Amino acid sequence: MRPLSPVLASLANVFRIPITRAPVRPTLTNEILSSTSTPTSPRSFSTTSALSKRKESGYRGDRRILLIRYFLHHPLTPRPLRFSRTRFLRHWTIHRAWNLYQANQRRAHELELQRQWQSMQAACEELRTGAGDGGKLFRKSMIKTGVFRDLVPIEYARLQTEGPAREGWNFEWKRD
Repeated sequence: MRPLSPVLASLANVFRIPITRAPVRPTLTNEILSSTSTPTSPRSFSTTSALSKRKESGYRGDRRILLIRYFLHHPLTPRPLRFSRTRFLRHWTIHRAWNLYQANQRRAHELELQRQWQSMQAACEELRTGAGDGGKLFRKSMIKTGVFRDLVPIEYARLQTEGPAREGWNFEWKRD
């Protein structure tokens, strides 16, 4: 069996994962076999009773690390994928093309936002210098006080319906 890479060894050390190469089974020697001829009562290794041990809920470690250990070493966890050289190149090519496509989309979106911002900037500059009121209309449009009135937009202040009712409340309605 090949030795572990330094990266895997350090990860196993960080997550306290025991690294075992082959299961080592203890062998019984003749001395032990001869000494066990007399029956003895079974004793546990711990002096604490099982019930009191279960009741103690001490520090059990970080739950995230326990979950990582569980899913990495679960018996039903499939083995990691190993690609052949051609499949790896195919996978890398598709992955790279997808990243380039997303980068192009991001760049186009940023350019569109930049174009919108520049057109708003040009409109504000025209309002500031081109209008004959000395920039008063521009200054009034830049005042931002009371835009939302207590930070709640008016759209959320009432129930969203198809349209406003002709009258707010029907006071003549009676239950039949």
